Amino acid sequence: MSMGLVVVGAAGRMGRTLMRTISETQGATLVAAIEQAGSPFLGQDAGDLAGVGPLGVKISDDSLAAFAKADGVLDFTAPAATVEFAGYAAQARIVHVIGTTGCMAEDDAKITAASRHATIVKSGNMSVGVNLLAALVEQASKALGPDAFDIEVLEMHHRHKVDAPSGTALLLGDAAAQGREIALAEHSVRARDGHTGPRPEGAIGFATLRGGSVIGEHSVIFAGTGERITLSH
Repeated sequence: MSMGLVVVGAAGRMGRTLMRTISETQGATLVAAIEQAGSPFLGQDAGDLAGVGPLGVKISDDSLAAFAKADGVLDFTAPAATVEFAGYAAQARIVHVIGTTGCMAEDDAKITAASRHATIVKSGNMSVGVNLLAALVEQASKALGPDAFDIEVLEMHHRHKVDAPSGTALLLGDAAAQGREIALAEHSVRARDGHTGPRPEGAIGFATLRGGSVIGEHSVIFAGTGERITLSH
């Protein structure tokens, strides 16, 4: 039995990658490919767009109809769109896999509400390595107390990335906060400019770099007196 999947944001770089992956994966079938209304890609064959040859699936903007005939949806789009898709997934009672980054607290609250009817998997990064890194960061953060070690999260992405810090950086920052049993929102430092004064004890700092074609580089730095530990991916 094949799992029927919908890809939303089908014309984007991640959308095309997902469609190629589905076409190459035994037990998975692309049943719909969604783009926003007015997209110049509407009506094109999804397989041609993904570079795998015709699949007989036309790019559409009718999300609700697509979800109604699917087992799951793969969503690496934008926060507003993801919230809308989560509502549709709840109506259809299907699986909604979310890799969208940049969601605010109010977005996550709506997604959580949708999860009462849809099975939702949401992560700032789907990589096994990154999720292992997050577990190591939590352990290190627990072992290295705030009185002795400061935590800084450094990330770099290509010039086209539109959100900052990255979802992966926030995932790692949250792991560090969990290790110290604190709330990231109350200890996060996202920018420094001008006369900032000394670094607050217990702060988790973020530094964001953008440029070139970098896919994604992340490091968590534990800086103590006379020593520094860096965990990177």
